[in-house]
Amino acid sequence: MTTDHPHQLQCMELWGGSAASDRAASVPGIDFYVRSRAFETAESGGDLYYVSMCGQGRIARFVLADVAGHGASVAPLASALRRLMRKHINTPDQSRMVRELNREFDELGTGRFATALMATYFSPTDHLILVNAGHPPPLLRRHADRSWSLIEPDAAGDEPVGIRNLPLGVIQPTGYDQFAIALEPRDTIVLYTDALPETARPDGTRLGTQGLLDLVSEIDFDDGAGLAETITTRLADIRGTPASDDDETVIVLSHNAGEPPAQSLPERIRVIGRMLGIGTLGPDDAQGRV
Repeated sequence: MTTDHPHQLQCMELWGGSAASDRAASVPGIDFYVRSRAFETAESGGDLYYVSMCGQGRIARFVLADVAGHGASVAPLASALRRLMRKHINTPDQSRMVRELNREFDELGTGRFATALMATYFSPTDHLILVNAGHPPPLLRRHADRSWSLIEPDAAGDEPVGIRNLPLGVIQPTGYDQFAIALEPRDTIVLYTDALPETARPDGTRLGTQGLLDLVSEIDFDDGAGLAETITTRLADIRGTPASDDDETVIVLSHNAGEPPAQSLPERIRVIGRMLGIGTLGPDDAQGRV
C-alpha cells in the first residue's frame, strides 16, 4: 500500500492505465483508491482504469474496463479509451462515449470484447451517474445506516427496446442507458472487475456478486485503501492456492462532498489552454503516474 500523499487531480487531467497500482488520489467531492494486480505478476494486464477531471472541477469520471486478454494485446483498446476520455472530459453525458467506444472496438477488428463501467460524479448535485456495459454491478455503502447494496438500475417503468447495455465489442450498434444515484457525505462505492465475484470457494462454487456483497458487509474500515486491501486479502484466503487466474482491480470511491476550489485567473487561463490543446498531458502521463 502506498505511503505517498494522495494526489489531487487538476482540471483537464487524465490519469490511469493498465499497470499494477496501489494509489490514493482525489477529485473535488471524492477521495478514491485504486488497487490493481495483473495476472501472474505481469506489469500490466487486461484491466483498464482511468480517472478524469473536467475544466471546471465539476465533472469527475471513473472508468473501469475488463478486456479479454493481457499485456501488449490490450494496448490499442487502452489507447482508444484514453482518447475518448479526453474527448468527453467536459461532457456529463457519458452514454455517447460508451457507444463510440463500442464502435471503436468493432473497428479495431481484434475480435476482443470488454465489460466496462463508467461512473461520472457531478459535484454541483452530488450525483453519481452510471453506465454499465455488461460489467459486475458496483457496491454501495450508505454511511447513515451502514447498509450495503448493489447499484443497479431501477427495474420499475417501461422496458427498454432493442439490444442494450451489452459488453463492448459484442454487437454494433448497441444502446447504453444511464442512471443516477444521489450520494450523501461519507457514502462509499466499490468498483471491481469480475475476478472478485468469480473467486472459487474450496468446494468449487463461485462467490458471486451476492457473496461478494456479504463479504464486504462484514468489513470494518477507515479509508478506501484499508477497504480495498482487506477485500483482496479475504478473497485470497478463500481461494487459497492456486492464486487468482485473472487480473484483479478494486476502486473505492469515498464521498467527501467537497466543493471544487475557486480558480484564480492564471488557473483559468491554464485550463483554457488545456481545452484548446495547449499544454495538455502527454501519453506517458496517463500510464499510472500520480
